[in-house]
Amino acid sequence: MTAEASGTMPAAGGGDVVLSIDAMSGERGVAEVVRGMGKSLAKNHRLRYILHGDAETLAKAIRKASPLAARTEIRHAASVIAMDEKPSRALRTGQGSSMWNALETIKSGESRVVISCGNTGALMALAMLVLRKAPGVNRPAIAVLWPSMNRAGYNILLDAGADVRADAEDLLKFAVMGASYARNALELRRPRVGLLNVGVEEHKGRPELHEAAGLIAAAGPHGDFDYIGYVEGGEMAGDRVDVIVTDGFTGNIALKTGEGTASLIRGLLREAFAYSPLSRIGALFAYTSLGRLSKRIDPRRVNGGVFLGLNGTVIKSHGSADATGVSAAIKLAFTLAENGFAEKLAARVAQGAGPSPARGALQS
Repeated sequence: MTAEASGTMPAAGGGDVVLSIDAMSGERGVAEVVRGMGKSLAKNHRLRYILHGDAETLAKAIRKASPLAARTEIRHAASVIAMDEKPSRALRTGQGSSMWNALETIKSGESRVVISCGNTGALMALAMLVLRKAPGVNRPAIAVLWPSMNRAGYNILLDAGADVRADAEDLLKFAVMGASYARNALELRRPRVGLLNVGVEEHKGRPELHEAAGLIAAAGPHGDFDYIGYVEGGEMAGDRVDVIVTDGFTGNIALKTGEGTASLIRGLLREAFAYSPLSRIGALFAYTSLGRLSKRIDPRRVNGGVFLGLNGTVIKSHGSADATGVSAAIKLAFTLAENGFAEKLAARVAQGAGPSPARGALQS
C-alpha cells in the first residue's frame, strides 16, 4: 500500500507538514538542533516534527508546555552513527540508530522529508538501503545551493559529493534532477543547465563530458530546461547558468573551496574595518550593506544538501550547523515537501528524455 493510499502522507497546500529529524548526529549537539526547530516553528506554524534520538536527552532539551513541545513527537533511538564512522560499518550496525529511524518514517509515509546533520557517507548509504534508488537512477547526487548573481540569488550545483564517479548517463540524470530541483526550490520555470568543464570550447574536457553534452542537449527540449553548454569555475556564481552539473569529486572540491573563500572574505572584511578608528567609523556607515553582504555569503543560510535520486527527500545539513543552519535546512525541507518535490522528481526521472507531458499535465 502506498503512503497516499494509507492516508499517512501529510497533505500539501494548507495542512501540517511533517519533517523527520535526526537530532543526535551533529557536531554541536541536540541543543542547536532544537533551537533551530524552534526558530522555524516561530515563523511557520504548519510545521510538525518527529524527532529521533535518546528520548531522555531530547525531552530535557525541549521545554515542557512550549509550542515546540506541542508540535514535536519524540521517538527513542538506541544508538547514534558517529561522524567518523565508515559507511560500510553504518550499513552493518545502523539499524535502530537515530539516522535509520528517521529514514524509516519516509518509507512508512509518516513524514515527507528527513533532515540529518550526521555523517554524509553513512547517511547516503543508509538512505539507499532504506529508501532505495528511484527507478532509472544509477547514482544518486547531492544538490546544493550556490550563492550567485541570478535573480533567485542562487545556482544549483550537483553532484556535491555523493559519489566521486559519474559517466555520461549519470551526468544526464543529474541534469534532469537538477532542473527539477530548480523548478521546485527556486521557482524557475525553465532552468538553464551547464556542464562544469576546464573551458567552454567544445574540444576541451574528458570524453565522458563530450558524450554527456550531447545527451543533455538532446534531452533539454523534452525535459523543460535549456542546455547552455560548458561553464567554467569562474561562472559558478554568475548569472549565465542556473544548474551546474559535474561529478561528485569535482563538485565537492568546488563546494569546500567556495565555503572556505566565503569565510575568508568575511574574516578579511572584519579585519579591514577594525584596522583603525576611521575604519571603524566607516563600518558604522556601511553597517546595513555589510549585514546584507554577510547574509549573502553566510554558508549557514544555504545549509542543506538535498539527496536526489532516492524514493524520498533527504536533506544533509552541515555537521557543524548551528540553530540558524538547522532552521535554513528546515525551511528548504518545508518548501520541497509543500511542492510535492519527491513525487514530481520521480515522475520526471521516469520520463527521462522521452516526449514532454501534455500541456496542463505534470509540471516538475
